Amino acid sequence: MVGTGGPVASFSVWDYVVFAGTILASAGIGLFQAIRGRKETSSAEFLLGGRQMTAVPVAMSLTASFMSGITVIGTPAEAYRFGAAFWLFAFSYAIMSAITAEVFVPLFYRLNITSAYEYLELRFSRPIRLIGTSMYIIQTALYTGLVIYAPALALNQITGLDLWGVLVATGAVCIIYCTLGGLKAVIWTDVLQMMIMLAGFVAVIARGAVLQGGLTNIWKDAGQGGRLEVFDFDPDPLKRHTFWSIVIGGSVMWASIYSINQSQVQRYISCKTLGHAKMSLYVNMVGLWVTVSLAVFSGLTMFSIYKNCDPLTNNDVRTPDQLLPYLVMDILAVYPGVPGLFVAAAYSGTLSTVSSSINALVAVTVEDYLHPVCKNLTERQVTWMNMGLSVLFGALCIGMAGVASLMESILQAALSIFGMISGPLLGLYLLGMLFRTSNSIGGLVGMIIGLVLTLWVGIGGQIYPPTAEKTNPLPLSTAGCNSTMGQSHTTTAPWTSPTTLTTPPHGRPPLADSWYSLSYLYLALLGTLTTIASGLLVSMITGGCKQEKLNSDLFVRISDMSCFSWCDKSEASDITEKAATDFHFEADNPTYKYTDMMSKDVEKSTKL
Repeated sequence: MVGTGGPVASFSVWDYVVFAGTILASAGIGLFQAIRGRKETSSAEFLLGGRQMTAVPVAMSLTASFMSGITVIGTPAEAYRFGAAFWLFAFSYAIMSAITAEVFVPLFYRLNITSAYEYLELRFSRPIRLIGTSMYIIQTALYTGLVIYAPALALNQITGLDLWGVLVATGAVCIIYCTLGGLKAVIWTDVLQMMIMLAGFVAVIARGAVLQGGLTNIWKDAGQGGRLEVFDFDPDPLKRHTFWSIVIGGSVMWASIYSINQSQVQRYISCKTLGHAKMSLYVNMVGLWVTVSLAVFSGLTMFSIYKNCDPLTNNDVRTPDQLLPYLVMDILAVYPGVPGLFVAAAYSGTLSTVSSSINALVAVTVEDYLHPVCKNLTERQVTWMNMGLSVLFGALCIGMAGVASLMESILQAALSIFGMISGPLLGLYLLGMLFRTSNSIGGLVGMIIGLVLTLWVGIGGQIYPPTAEKTNPLPLSTAGCNSTMGQSHTTTAPWTSPTTLTTPPHGRPPLADSWYSLSYLYLALLGTLTTIASGLLVSMITGGCKQEKLNSDLFVRISDMSCFSWCDKSEASDITEKAATDFHFEADNPTYKYTDMMSKDVEKSTKL
């Protein structure tokens, strides 16, 4: 009987057919793009889709890239245990989209960059660019490991397939279509995978509504269980989720992901016009709203079904991330092929994120490390290098899944990684884009201070998780559990999971209940503000106020921050050419030369 606990069904033949069809479709799109673009083998075509993409597919790709298998599995479990406060991220998505579209996109588009970290060299210095790129590579490898591990664990528990066999298969599929099709293959597979993800949520909600007598009853159960108490205005920064931590901290965290993360930047600068690039972010915002709404409501549906028999407390599952896969097999196994659709949804989120990460890692490696050293490579050599790096980074991401198996909560761990590393990087970008006083010394010192601080808090929080008083889990019941009641389908043993990090038995250090208990959503804000403040101070001490005139293209303009400033490439080119009458950049020597238009023989050079 559904909702009474106990073992659940295993995969049927039709589930395997649906799941395999999804994977083959993803690989097929990569093969199709490879055949279609076989005559266009340039690096720009492979990494940026020839800069000819349009808003809607890019928007769906932006959404799918970070609405991964972690979202499919983790967000419903979050709503089930802690309530619908995660819905407040809709505000964060709106703020993030506006900041990215109106501040960062015009600047990156104007500079015509391939790697987001090119900006750090133009504004500060090459060593800072390489440090920023290295931070991104480490962050992306760790995050992608989590992304691969989450649905692989779900598939392992549902089907009984070997966990590491699933991990390797995930990486292999991504490597195939990333290597063959480049960014175009990644974007168009993201479109397919986004649709499958949403279909998986709809299937869970629809079946739950049938079992519970309608959506109204699900909503009523959620309200009675305290799951709809969303607006908590407590200013305590140690509480895991409040209105302030989600809206303020979450906005900064998501801005650090969308504004400067190569996986996202690479998508919107692949658009054929600035208008398409901005529009892609606003369409993406709507996509994020739809995705988080369906994910949260799936969690409320799960609570309505298990309100009297919590599978976690009843030891039917061992970790929160197994709750939704358990629900799927409990309520959907009577429809052959539908559980396969759900696993395909989780798997599709993984494929979209991993492929995006691999493509972005190749881009920054080629642009930031290899091009400056190997300047005489032919296009064919560069193409083979791109393909080889795709295989290399695919293998690296598979290896990092082993690290992910040690994390307690996959959703929180993933977002914490971004806060710890992207927060200081965002601070560095804002330091350069908004403050002419900042110099390379201030930028470097500020970023290091911000990074050390966020790593200290973030790693401490993983080793010594906050107590229940700070995480605020809502009550769950096992009063209605009856594991001995007959199921109408074949059963398997209760699920298990790998060992997770636990607090050492000898006790918690003094900082564990204060500093280490800071909400993970404030990590990015902490890193950003620390980097800006310390960077400005060091810059002023080291002569930042005495810098020669800098290229205006490197700073945010008032004219950029308008929803109607959607000029196309030719207009952007005109703007750049106009700026170039005063400032000239020498590619081999990062020096900007200011030329007095009244006296051509007077030149001032400023070493960046």
